Amino acid sequence: MIDQGFALPFIQKQNFDIILAADKGLEFCYENQIEPTYILGDFDSLSPEILSYYKEHHTAPIREFNPVKDNTDTDIAFDQALALGSKEIYMIGATGGRLDHFISILQNMKTAWERKVPAYIVDSNNLITLPCENDFTISREEQFGKYVSFFPLEEEVAMITLEGFKYPLEHRRLTNTSGGLCVSNEITEEYGHVIYEGGILIMVQSKD
Repeated sequence: MIDQGFALPFIQKQNFDIILAADKGLEFCYENQIEPTYILGDFDSLSPEILSYYKEHHTAPIREFNPVKDNTDTDIAFDQALALGSKEIYMIGATGGRLDHFISILQNMKTAWERKVPAYIVDSNNLITLPCENDFTISREEQFGKYVSFFPLEEEVAMITLEGFKYPLEHRRLTNTSGGLCVSNEITEEYGHVIYEGGILIMVQSKD
């Protein structure tokens, strides 16, 4: 789902070099007069009239796929972003509705993490990423929303320390059975400092 009231000003502010429109994401571009750099997908959820418009006007290269395939349209767009040498990747329209697709996109993010490419899922209430560094800070003034939560993507994140947070931690194992241990924390100092020794960390910055 794409919240146009959030997504449009976000895209305008970021001034992205490349915009990949996958399937129904092309409808958002069409409605908001955004020129995509590449158009990809099987277009099974897109109005045929919109796809015809882009085919007729040749505004961007179009890669059309058979709906019967072993990957999702987001997979295709994500692979394209990596192939283009992207230094950062933001995904809009990845949350809401289909949770199976959301889980698939988290796996896409691991592929970017392995290549040390920061990737983000963003919507009006959340900014989700797998930090590529084991030692980083978050500015309270610049953070996305009020809350910061942490989860392990796999079995555990080893020896995580949180400094400058309302609920600090010191050398704790964050396992996939930790439940709400690191949910809804808040930065109380100028910066929140996060250090961990190993594993893949999911960080969710969020607001109500």
